[in-house]
Amino acid sequence: MIHLERIVLREIHLPLVEPFQTAGGTVVARRVLLLELTDADGTTAWSECVAESLPSYSADTVDTCWLAITEWLAPRVLGSTFDTPRDVHEALDRNVRGHAMARAAIEMGVWALVAQRAGRPLAELLLEGSRFARNGGAVLRHDVATGIAVGMQRDPAALVARVDAARARGYQRVRIKVGPGRDVEYVRAVREALGDTLSLGVDANCSYTLADAEHVRALAELDGLGLEFIEQPLAHDDLVRHAELQRRLATPICLDESITGAARVDDAIALGSGRMINLKPGRVGGFTEAITVHDHCARAGIPMWCGGMLETGIGRAYNVALAALPNFTFPGDLSPSARYWARDIVRPEWTMDAEGRVRVPLDRPGIGVEVDTGMIQELVNREVVVTATASTR
Repeated sequence: MIHLERIVLREIHLPLVEPFQTAGGTVVARRVLLLELTDADGTTAWSECVAESLPSYSADTVDTCWLAITEWLAPRVLGSTFDTPRDVHEALDRNVRGHAMARAAIEMGVWALVAQRAGRPLAELLLEGSRFARNGGAVLRHDVATGIAVGMQRDPAALVARVDAARARGYQRVRIKVGPGRDVEYVRAVREALGDTLSLGVDANCSYTLADAEHVRALAELDGLGLEFIEQPLAHDDLVRHAELQRRLATPICLDESITGAARVDDAIALGSGRMINLKPGRVGGFTEAITVHDHCARAGIPMWCGGMLETGIGRAYNVALAALPNFTFPGDLSPSARYWARDIVRPEWTMDAEGRVRVPLDRPGIGVEVDTGMIQELVNREVVVTATASTR
């Protein structure tokens, strides 16, 4: 049984080791919203809300999630008794529109809390939650392949250098951020310098439109560069035009922002809007829906990979656990801690071996890493304690 007694929200600020630029803007530091959940028996678990500061990727932001959790969502689950994390998901989802990342922060934390209390790794519980995995007799991966996202660079030569360095470190796939005017010339330079053996994709973050002839021409030229995928080239809510574009391209379109739940996956499959899915559990409201998306894609033969949102080591733990499921067949955004942070907030920090693989911590309960609570307390900018009866700031 699950009986949450308290949720503590803490916001910390962490500077990135270097700026990260996409078509949506440049990030130099992260405002990070962390949750500490405590059950009636004293078991605790930490989770991370992956929302950004501004509504550029999603309508959810750190501030909207803080409000949603403290005012509406935490009161729904605190003091109540649930049998499974799926029941918590249903309680958070009932009569609530949007706020997926806020709901996910609570729901995913409950999955980790249950795993911690049972003395089992989180990935093991997620595997048991997948009907596709159970029916197919799938087993968990002990490690997962890792890709890297390379932000926009000042010129093609700088991009070539960054991609070459990533390949040398062992990353199994490189995803280049692109946008109108910073696309074909840059990607072609990488191909010419590094050859066709490099697994390469591009991510447009919704920055193109079929109404612009230059955009259409650029996408057609990208299609001829031997890419593994072109990720989310068009608007986040436009499956119809993605389907039109996919019919023109040999390169698979990978859908990211468009996938907000299993129903959207079914629509995308029916329309032919893409041939690959980047799944981020925070974007779909948590693990319950993420597992359903995984199973729908697996049955339809749609390959997947686990995307990232510049998470700390806490959020990374959840992504690694999810990526251990069987239909995550493409390298995910699971870069080691040092890729983003001078010092992470977990011990041990996440690392990657020379073959570009991250170990799934199946030998430790819960999320598999220890949270550095001392470091977090040093970084806290605001904190609130929410119980079944009150909130204390």
